[in-house]
Amino acid sequence: MDGKSYYQKNIPDHAPDYISHIVIGGTDHIIIDTVESLLWMGNMAALEFHIPFNPINSPDNPDALVFDLDPAEDQPFSQAAEAALIIRQTLNSIGINSYCKTSGATGLQVSIPLGRKLGYKHARELNLFFARFFSSKYPKVFTIERKVKDRGKLLYFDYLQMWKGKTIISPYSPRATRTANISAPVLWEEVEKGIKPEDFTLLNIMSRLKQKGDLYKPVIDSNLDSGIENLIKSLKKSNLTESK
Repeated sequence: MDGKSYYQKNIPDHAPDYISHIVIGGTDHIIIDTVESLLWMGNMAALEFHIPFNPINSPDNPDALVFDLDPAEDQPFSQAAEAALIIRQTLNSIGINSYCKTSGATGLQVSIPLGRKLGYKHARELNLFFARFFSSKYPKVFTIERKVKDRGKLLYFDYLQMWKGKTIISPYSPRATRTANISAPVLWEEVEKGIKPEDFTLLNIMSRLKQKGDLYKPVIDSNLDSGIENLIKSLKKSNLTESK
């Protein structure tokens, strides 16, 4: 982990025939759809797995609305946890279900199922709406300032990352950390009690899966969250009212 690293998006020429792949936007992506393909990736020393926000069969529609909460270099993880809990409390108050996972590195990611019912454009508009809301209501916690030097001690609410062609760390992917952290889905109760990224590692993730099951499954399998659907209707109605 102290050596050099690089990322690669295109399948290499020497990949065996059993590795599935698909060309999207000029990039020939590997599809990890079998145990054998995952093992091959491990043999190629692929350590981290970053995936698009959408499935292959729905290229224009993300699975979920994702709030990427990434502390600055000198910020403690506890600030990301505090911010995530603020978001969860607000979402709960308007009937929106949300799910949380560690990035495995320094931050947290909050997801709201979209059921692949919204396109990237509408999802980005919602992300921007929430980013402006939280940075306005909690100016001592959140910022949407893109320049790192101008963020101060505030947590950056990254509403731009979720977009077609961009990627995010996959649930259960290892990270290049000294403690071999995993990007782990977590319960909100665990966030409230206090967690650290290094609580979830290659050494304990399998026992955790056996005990709690796949906590990220609802993000992928759920339909458009009813709370989000109601919010969209309210925003449309509000815009119509304002225009009159």
